[in-house]
Formats: sequence, C-alpha cells, structure tokens
Amino acid sequence: MAKDNSTGQQTAASSKIKWYMLAFMAFSTVWGFGNVTNGFGYFHGTQVIFSWIMVFVLYFVPYALMVGELGSAFKTAGGGVTSWILETTNPKLAYYAGYTYWVVHIPYIASKGSGGLKALAWMTLSNDWYDSLPSWQIQLATGVVFLFFCWVASRGLNPLKALTTAAGSSMFVMSILFILMMMAAPVINPSASYVPLDWSWEALIPKFNVEYFTSLSILIFAVGGCEKISPYVNKVENPAKNFPKGMIALAIMVMVCAVLGTVALGMMFSGAEITGDAQASFIANGAYEAFQRLGDYYHVGNLFVIFYGACNTIGQFSTLVLSIDAPLRMLLDDGNARRFVPKQLLKQNDKGAYVNGIKLIVVLSGAIIAIQLLGKDASDIITWLTRLNSVCMPLRYLWVFFAYIMLRKLSSKFPRDYMFVKNNKVAVFFGVWCFAVTAICCVLGMYAAGDPMRTIFNAISPFVFLLLGLIMPEIRKRQDERDGTTE
Repeated sequence: MAKDNSTGQQTAASSKIKWYMLAFMAFSTVWGFGNVTNGFGYFHGTQVIFSWIMVFVLYFVPYALMVGELGSAFKTAGGGVTSWILETTNPKLAYYAGYTYWVVHIPYIASKGSGGLKALAWMTLSNDWYDSLPSWQIQLATGVVFLFFCWVASRGLNPLKALTTAAGSSMFVMSILFILMMMAAPVINPSASYVPLDWSWEALIPKFNVEYFTSLSILIFAVGGCEKISPYVNKVENPAKNFPKGMIALAIMVMVCAVLGTVALGMMFSGAEITGDAQASFIANGAYEAFQRLGDYYHVGNLFVIFYGACNTIGQFSTLVLSIDAPLRMLLDDGNARRFVPKQLLKQNDKGAYVNGIKLIVVLSGAIIAIQLLGKDASDIITWLTRLNSVCMPLRYLWVFFAYIMLRKLSSKFPRDYMFVKNNKVAVFFGVWCFAVTAICCVLGMYAAGDPMRTIFNAISPFVFLLLGLIMPEIRKRQDERDGTTE
C-alpha cells in the first residue's frame, strides 16, 4: 500500500507545472511584437528602453505577483476577476467588474477590423494603395468587415479559437525570430545600410514632458492581462516558492525582448524622425516595414512581410470574432451578472449566441467606426484607435488591484498557499500604487496634443461605457418589478 501511495504522489508531482513552464505560458499570453513597435513609435526610438525598465520593475512585477496571490486564494473560482470581486465584496460590484471586462472590448473590437484590413493590404503588397484611400472608403470597408464577423459570431461558429491560437503562436515565434535575425544581420550582410545606434545618456533618457506622460498608457496597456494565468497558480510545483520565481522570469523575459526588440528596430529606424505624420505611419506600419527591411537584409524580398501579414490577417479577424463572442458570454453566462442586465440581452438564438448582445455591440462599436470617418487616412485611424484602446482596456486592471486590496483587508478569511508579501500594510500599498498608476495613466492618455476633438472623444468614451453599466441594473430592476419575476 505504501508503495502505491508513493507512486501516486510521484505522479501528482510530475503533473505539476514547473516554474519555467509557467513563465513561457505567461510570456506568450502577455507579450507581442506590436508592443515593441508601439513603444518605439510613441517614445522616439531607443528612449523607450528607460521607460520599459521602469514599467516592468515598478508596475509589472508587483502586478503579476498580486495576480498570483489572488489565484491562489480563489483556486476554485472560475470567473477570474469577477469571482474575486464577488468573494471579497458583493454581487453588485462583481457585476460591474464583469461588465467592465466586456465593455472595454468595444473599442478593441472596432480596431480589429482596421487592423485586419491593414494586415491584408501588407500581405498582398498593396499597402501604398490602401493608405491612399480616403477615410470614408476605409471605414466603409471596416464597417462591412465588422458586420460580417458579427454575423459569424451570431452563428456560433467558434472553431476560430484554434485558428486564433495558431496565429498568435506564429506571431509570437516571428517576434522572437525578428530579434535574433536582426541581431545577426550585420554579420551576415555587413554591406547593408543600418542606422548607427547612439548610446549616449542624452539619447537614452527621455524628455519628461506632456507628450511623455500622456503616452505612458501605451506601455501600461502593453504589459497588462497577466490575470489570465491565475488559474495555473495552484498547479505550479511548490507555488509559494516557484510562482514568484516564474513571474520574475516572465518579467525578465519580457524586459529582455522589449529592450532587444527596441535595439533591433533602432538599427533600422531613426527614432528622431518618428514625429508628426511619420509617427502615425510608424504606429500603423512599423512592424510590417521592419519585416520588409529584414527581408532586404537577407535577400529574400518581401517573403517575411508577406508571411507576417498573413499571420496577422488571420489573427486580427479571428480575434475580432472571439472578442465579439467571448467577453459577452463571460458577462451573460455568469449567474450573478444576469441579475443586473436587461432581460432582452439574455435572448439566445438556436446556436446559443446572445443575439441582442451582439446587436448592442454593433451599435457601440459601429458608432466608434463611424466617428473614425474624421480620421485623415488608414494610418491615422489605426493610431487613434491604438490610443483609445490604451485608455479603455487598462480600466479592467483596476478591478484586479481593487480585488487584491480587499483580499488583504480580509486576509485571515482566505487561506492561500502563496502570498506576494507577508505584511498586509505593504501589500495594500502595492495594490493602491498599481491602482493609482493605472488610473492616472488612463486619464493622461486621453489627451491628444493639438486635437481637442479627439481629446474629448477619448474622455467621453469611457464615461459613456460607465454610464451604460450604471443604467442596466436600473432597467432590470424595473423589469423585475413590472413582471414580478427574477432571472
């Protein structure tokens, strides 16, 4: 009997996730090549290295470790942030957390159509023609694509999840290959034209002006989302010791890729020249131009950019469908949230899709697509949507930090295998710190220099989304009073 028990324990131990496996799982979830190009474009080239390091050390590491503690405390909770809020506060706040997670995807959904068409244009080597189109034609095409994929989502066609995973994995591999191949390029092709890197103090330290602080939301947006790995905390071998080790490894891996990716781009592009319209063009096209130049260095023409464009086209469009369907299901499938949303939104068709919820997405995301008609061209529209996403998407992280603060205030109530720090006051400080950094960066990110209209739009969008979330429970309350029933 003792032998059998020992064998069972060994089997259970062998099924545990190693700390380095956790780090790689989280890395592929959190990081992408677009984060490198966005940072390079918004922070004038290699100057972003200083900001990346600061964000990783002061924000990302405590953020990831707090997520680990939340996952350890609520190991059986399947709803992520919503479940954490429900356990530590009350059902109404849990609804708001779930609603926030859904509604911040509205601008993201609007951007996926534009991003997919941009990728398709590069894949077919017709980007110059695409960029020359007037904004109304671009947004008309974006609207048609958006409506088509809303229809796809309404038909319950979700085998695209596997396609999204495959495309995301290939994009991740290409991001790593880009860094390795670009570092090797001067050795393989020394006669090619490279931009000399300036490692002087003045070239690396950014100017701490209005432009700098209003762009920090781009970096916060880039490093967010590690709460997706929380279900794996208790599957790690010796989580108290190995989970923080895995998260530190994750931070180091991401930081190294951000720094080396920035250096690789710095060998191709001069950060001093990425200003004004050139900045908008780089934000929209920089990743593709980087792979195009890499192909020139290796004498393979447009092979790399075609492959990257194909991967991104598949990834953008499949992510569009999943972003329409998955966050909506997470909200409306939740038994707690269903009590606070209007009954019309709970209607499902024979495919199980929430048809009225999808119609609401059509109205909200469609309005954003329509407003983008005011953009100058394709690059300008994508840059605008990138900024809007950096304002809206991090709002969901606020609930992570709020849940952590509440967990530490009720620390004795929730036993857990792993704790970020032992001292409750220190833990609450980190929670408040990350909450404040996220909120301040989101507010500052609303500012669009020299464009009051966009500043107002960036500020109004989150307010409208919040207002809708406040109105929904009141509508549902009146419906229940009228019908004398509850869901």
